[in-house]
Amino acid sequence: MKFQLQYFKKMQRTKNILQSLIFTISTLCTFNNFAQKAPDENRFTKVVLGDKLDEPMEMTLLKDGRVLFVERKGALKQFDPNTGVIKTLATIPVNTKYTNAKGVKREAEEGLMGLVHDPNFEQNHWIYMYYADTDVNQHVLARWELRGEELVASSKKIMLTVPTQREECCHTGGGMVFDKAGNLYLTVGNNTSNSGTVGYANLDERKGWEYWDDQRGAGNTNSLTGKILRIKPTTDVAEANATYSIPKGNLYETLPNNGDGLVKKEIYTMGHRNPWRPTIDSKTGYLYWGEVGPDASVDSEQGPRGYDEFNQARKASNFGWPYFIADNKAYTDWDFETGKPRPDAKYDPAKPINDSPNNTGLKQLPPAQKAFIYYPYGISEEFPLVGSSGRSATGGPVFRKSDFPNGKRVFPDYYEGKWLIVEFMRGWIMSVTMDENGDYKSMERFMPNTDFGSAIDMDFAPDGDLYVLEYGSAWFRGNENARLVKVEYNGGNRMPKVVAKADNMTGSVPMKVNLTSKGTVDPDGDKLSYLWEVKGKTGKKVFKTENASVLFDKAGIYDITLTVKDGKGEENSESFEIKVGNEPPAVAFNIKKGNKTFYFPNKPIDYEVSVSDKEDGNLANGKIKPEQVAISIDYMPIGYDKIEASQNHRGVDAVAFASMGERLMSKSDCKSCHIIDVKSVGPSLKDVANKYKGDSKAVEYLSKKVINGGGGVWGDHVMAAHPQISMAEANIMVDYILNINEPKTAKSLPTQGSYATKIPEGQKTNGTYILRAAYKDKGTKVMKSLATEDVIVLRNPTLNPELADKSKGTQLVITPGRSFSMVGDNSYLGYNNVDLTGISEIEITAQAQTRVGASGGVIELHLDSPTGSLIGTSEKIEPREMRMGPPPAAPAAPANGQAAAPAPRPNMNNKLKIAVPQNTGQHDLYLVFKNANAKEKQIVMAVSAIEFKASE
Repeated sequence: MKFQLQYFKKMQRTKNILQSLIFTISTLCTFNNFAQKAPDENRFTKVVLGDKLDEPMEMTLLKDGRVLFVERKGALKQFDPNTGVIKTLATIPVNTKYTNAKGVKREAEEGLMGLVHDPNFEQNHWIYMYYADTDVNQHVLARWELRGEELVASSKKIMLTVPTQREECCHTGGGMVFDKAGNLYLTVGNNTSNSGTVGYANLDERKGWEYWDDQRGAGNTNSLTGKILRIKPTTDVAEANATYSIPKGNLYETLPNNGDGLVKKEIYTMGHRNPWRPTIDSKTGYLYWGEVGPDASVDSEQGPRGYDEFNQARKASNFGWPYFIADNKAYTDWDFETGKPRPDAKYDPAKPINDSPNNTGLKQLPPAQKAFIYYPYGISEEFPLVGSSGRSATGGPVFRKSDFPNGKRVFPDYYEGKWLIVEFMRGWIMSVTMDENGDYKSMERFMPNTDFGSAIDMDFAPDGDLYVLEYGSAWFRGNENARLVKVEYNGGNRMPKVVAKADNMTGSVPMKVNLTSKGTVDPDGDKLSYLWEVKGKTGKKVFKTENASVLFDKAGIYDITLTVKDGKGEENSESFEIKVGNEPPAVAFNIKKGNKTFYFPNKPIDYEVSVSDKEDGNLANGKIKPEQVAISIDYMPIGYDKIEASQNHRGVDAVAFASMGERLMSKSDCKSCHIIDVKSVGPSLKDVANKYKGDSKAVEYLSKKVINGGGGVWGDHVMAAHPQISMAEANIMVDYILNINEPKTAKSLPTQGSYATKIPEGQKTNGTYILRAAYKDKGTKVMKSLATEDVIVLRNPTLNPELADKSKGTQLVITPGRSFSMVGDNSYLGYNNVDLTGISEIEITAQAQTRVGASGGVIELHLDSPTGSLIGTSEKIEPREMRMGPPPAAPAAPANGQAAAPAPRPNMNNKLKIAVPQNTGQHDLYLVFKNANAKEKQIVMAVSAIEFKASE
């Protein structure tokens, strides 16, 4: 017994020592993880896998290395890492148009919107797609089998439908993710109009304005729109349609009192405007996503300015829209009939009430949750690192190293538990650190010198590489910079970073091009070797120099690849295309009389558009007809939706560019066999358009048929060949035919004239005018058409100082009132490329209050830099005491008995004016705030507005 007792005590001491040692090691590891330095950016390489995609939307990453992704117009595509080839596996019929109450059709934000593969894909081969039905106003979640590279059409099973309206834009969602329990999460947009709210909350309860009231959608417990849904797909393949169950823990799993028929049990989270790409933290089970907010840039009586959000849900919750945004900033219960707030106007986040006549669900909503990360257009006080400018929060994955047991290039431990988020418009990826409770702790830029603009999806592949799907820079069309890319981590010898560029990408024969590798570096300092490959139909040229010059004497499309190797076996490459045989058009929107930066209401703009094309001729000599040029001038109210602007431009383009196709048709013998709306020898053009509607391959297929001839599709009659027609001309003709059923409502303006900048009725005057001209040439026998546009954006002459392009020494205070101050001597606000033509003076509204210790001072106007040419100085503003309470009493009545005027309350605002010399021209402008006696952190003055005054 004594021996056993001694042995037990010895083992206990050993156990205590081991536990202490384990705790110490664990503590040191934890400390080391927090103390670790972020890996050098050059240990990560951004690799382009494919470009020139046609509106990619969402991807899913398979264990065999394949990447599946969908494009909005209906294509399911695959990238195969073994071949490096992107191919179309199937095309799903989808709706891509809105038709408003007036019958006007526009491009929609819907189509094929989402994709995810089943967690057991290797066994059941199931994929899920979310798309807009072609026949019914609804969005559909359906399941298919993908056998190898075949999407088995007969395997399709509809799982869930979301009723929608298709009259007014916007927001569809479509992001999907599975959790470890096999639950499927689906983000659903609010499907509510943005217009009419001036960028604030959609709360219009007027009869006939239901699509402008998000209380019928995001705030409605009986609607699936504006939600994140969570369902458990069943494995029963015998059912006609796929089925699902409701997981425990959904928001309305247990019905509240009188809730029967008033809730949708699929709802996991509600109160969303436009939720994007969701992800699940595999360790905590928390749900994360990006959320795109409204467009207002300033706070107003109607509610707070717009914010985008990155959100976290630890359980089923209400995230507040359309009643709250950001950290539960409340909107006003606004009466759109009177244009005034209702009594008790501010909503209560603790007890949100939906009393809209358009609500079909519960009146009492769950408490609103604050956003995890939120930011406006301007600088964020809470999250300053996100910067300022346009906003479009996308989302991204939470990194857990245990998710990649067989990964080749798994990210380092530094990123354990961090959430990587990407921003569509600002082009950054942030690495967000949470504490042990999952609360926000900090963020930092990931690869800060690399741009990830227009990223619409981002996720880790099973092998540990980070993939990013980039939509491209322009809405509703394929883009040269629409790409699939991946980020590889290298903990050892690093591959070179390759930059390959050309000084000319398109042109006519002969065409000299200088190729440069400037910017190519090796992060380890290794000596590099260079290999340029220039491939065309006629062969290949090779250059083994850093830079090269190539003379292209034959038309065609040439693939240019620069491969760079270091001395240790690592290599990297960059590729692009050069198109030879068609000089792109030159288009210029010229303002002949008027300012090129600002518009002044009710003052005309005299303009003239010039177009020239080496092959087509120009407007001046009549070779290019005015009706072939798309010209539009649009007023966009503050907070306008950029998608709305793109829709109008496309409409104007369609009308103008169609005239070229119509002209080519009239010159050919096609009109002898085809009539627009009546069957002749061949089918009517409208029948052809209907037959090939939505077919992404139709233009290429029909163009070849026009040139080569053929028959058998519409009957026995054989269409004659037209070898004299080039492929480019055939493309234009076919494009005209396929769009012949589209309503021609958009009208192009004349190529020269005078336009009065009248603010449309009902719109505020602080919006933007967009002046645009575009021309699409005819192409050549060997080269497709090229389109060029010129855009001028005219701003309102009153600028918000918070939105300056450049600044130094600014301070924004938002409580108890909003105040934007300039701090320290030589603080400045800078504005890029401002035209001073016709500007007589600049008026700055400012104040210097003794209450905040402001020093006062003067404002200097400099050109091109804060120390550039000085062209004007304001009068000096002296510090003044802000008087609180009632105004001072009026003086005694004068002897004549007349009542004296009441003494005015002192106006703390000063109008500081700077005269602008004539003919100053176009420059970067800097307003520099001067007071040599001001301390480093002392406020010089607060600024609320900057107005450019036109000469009379």
